[in-house]
Amino acid sequence: MALWDRLKESASTMQTQLMAKKNDLKSGAFRDASMAMCALVAAADGTVDPSERQRVAQLISTNEVLQNFPADDLRRRFEDNLTKLTTDFDFGKVSVLQEIAKAKKKPAEARAVIQIGVIIGGADGDFDKDEQAVVREACFALDLPPHEFDL
Repeated sequence: MALWDRLKESASTMQTQLMAKKNDLKSGAFRDASMAMCALVAAADGTVDPSERQRVAQLISTNEVLQNFPADDLRRRFEDNLTKLTTDFDFGKVSVLQEIAKAKKKPAEARAVIQIGVIIGGADGDFDKDEQAVVREACFALDLPPHEFDL
């Protein structure tokens, strides 16, 4: 199976798993961690282009799990995290990973945050090495084994 096909299948599987847990994913920690994850993946290569912002905006508006929260609030949190990362990536990454780590207390939320990272990373058909690396770092922040997500 081609890498692109595996990636699409993995993202689809993760979306299905997220939907199954929709009612469990309503906490502020999940909200904050998921937007921090989106920003981290979007800025993984050190720059944020308009298409990456568009992918996150689309996820916010179409993902049923994220519809547990007001879209404007999610967008603001995403942009705040992006500002931290684009101002000083290394320092911002520490702050963003701390935000992600807040979801560690609830395993279902922690896994969902990683799944969102994989979905965002693969949305353009190229889950590149920089994006995979930051999602792996998030796995470590959440005490989750990266191999569980094919990372």
